[in-house]
Amino acid sequence: MAQQREELKELDQSYGAIVKRQFKKNRPAVWSLRILYFILFIGFTADFIANDKPIYCKIDGKTYFPIFKEYLVNLGLAKQAPEIMKITDWKTVEFDSVIRPLIPYSPATTDYSNAQYVSPFEKQSVQSSKFKHRLGTDDIGRDVLSGMIHGSRIAMLVGVLAMSIASIIGIFLGAIAGYFGDDRLKASRIRIWLNLLFLPFAFFIAFMARNNLMMDAFGESLVSGALQFIWSFVLFGLIMFIPNLLVIPLKLVPFFRKKINIPLDIIVNRLIEILRSIPGLLLILAVVAVFDASIILVMIVIGLLGWTGIARFIRAELLRVRSLEYMEAAEALGFSTSRIILRHAIPNSLTPVLISIAFGIAAAILTESTLSFLGIGVPPDTITWGKLLAKGRVAPEAWWLAIFPGFAIFITVTIFNLLGDGLADAIDPRLKQ
Repeated sequence: MAQQREELKELDQSYGAIVKRQFKKNRPAVWSLRILYFILFIGFTADFIANDKPIYCKIDGKTYFPIFKEYLVNLGLAKQAPEIMKITDWKTVEFDSVIRPLIPYSPATTDYSNAQYVSPFEKQSVQSSKFKHRLGTDDIGRDVLSGMIHGSRIAMLVGVLAMSIASIIGIFLGAIAGYFGDDRLKASRIRIWLNLLFLPFAFFIAFMARNNLMMDAFGESLVSGALQFIWSFVLFGLIMFIPNLLVIPLKLVPFFRKKINIPLDIIVNRLIEILRSIPGLLLILAVVAVFDASIILVMIVIGLLGWTGIARFIRAELLRVRSLEYMEAAEALGFSTSRIILRHAIPNSLTPVLISIAFGIAAAILTESTLSFLGIGVPPDTITWGKLLAKGRVAPEAWWLAIFPGFAIFITVTIFNLLGDGLADAIDPRLKQ
C-alpha cells in the first residue's frame, strides 16, 4: 500500500516537479549547479572577498565602511566622502580597529615589492602572512587571486546579460515565426511600408546616436547606465509608434488599405541563416574596432549574435503547440492574439529554450575570454580570466598565470554544458517515470 501511495503521489506531480525530480537523478548536473551557486556567490561578493579597502575601520574615533560607501557612490545613491575615499594606500593607514577582506588586494592594486612574476611558492616581500599573494603576482605586482575572484564576476555578467538579450530577441522572433508561420499574419500595405521606412531611422536614433551617451553613463554608475539603456528601448518604441499612428488616416485610401500577407517564418529563418553564416568573432572584432572598447558593448554584441539557436528552438515548439486543443479553445473563446501568444503559447514552449540558454552562457563566457586573451573589446583596467591567460602567454615561466585562469574557464564552461545536458535529460519525456 505504501508503495502504491508513493506511485500515485508521483503521478499527481506537476510537470515542473517531474523535471526537478529527474534532474536530481543526474549527479554531475546537480554538482554543476552547486558549483555554479558558489561561483555566483564569489562574483557577487567579490569586493568583500578581495579588496585593498577595509570592510570596516575606525580612524581617530570615527567609524567608516569604505566598501559599502564605494558601492553607494558607484550606484549613484550617495556622494563621495573625500576624507576617506581619497586614500590610495590603505596599508599605511593607522587604524583604531579594522576588518579587512580575506584577500587584502583589489585587482588593480600594484605591489612593486613583488613585481616581475612572483610565484605562489616563492619567498615574498610582505608585511605579514595576511598580505601574502596566494596565487602569485603578474609583471607589475598585481595579485592573481584577486584578479581571479573579480574575473568571475565579469564572466558571470557577460554570460547572463548576453544571454538575457539573446533570449528576449530569440523568444520574440521565434514565437512570432512559429505562431504566425507564412500565412497567418496580414497587414495593410501602408503599415508595412511605413514601419520598414521608420525601422532603420528608429534604430539609429535610439541606439547608434546615443552609444557614447550610454557608455559614459555606464562609466559613471551602473544605475545611470541601465536607465540610459532602458530609455533607448523606450525611445525606439516611441519612434516606431509614429508610423503606426500615421497609418490611421492613410488607411482611408483603398489602395493603402489592401492587406498583404507577411511570410514571417521565411523572414525569420532567412535572418537566422544570414547571422549564422557570418563568423561571430570577426563581427565582434569589427564592432569593437568602430566603437570604444567596453565590457557592456561586448555583452550586447554577443547577445545580438546568440539569439538564433533560441529562436529555432521556440519556433519548432510553437509549430507543434499552435495546433493543440487548448490553443484552438483559446482562439474560439475570442482571446486576443497577444494574450494567446504570451499567456498560452510561449510559457508552454520554453522548456527546450532553457537548454539552449545554458549552452549559450558557456559559449558567451568562452567568447569573452577569447576576446580578453587577444586584448580586444575589454578596457585595459578591467581584469578578466582571458587577460590573465594572455599575460601567461607573454611569460611562459609564470605558469600560474596560465594554470589558474585556464582551469577556471574550463570548470565554468564545463558546468554549464553539464547543466544543459542535465536539463535535456530531465525534459526528455522518454525518461520520465
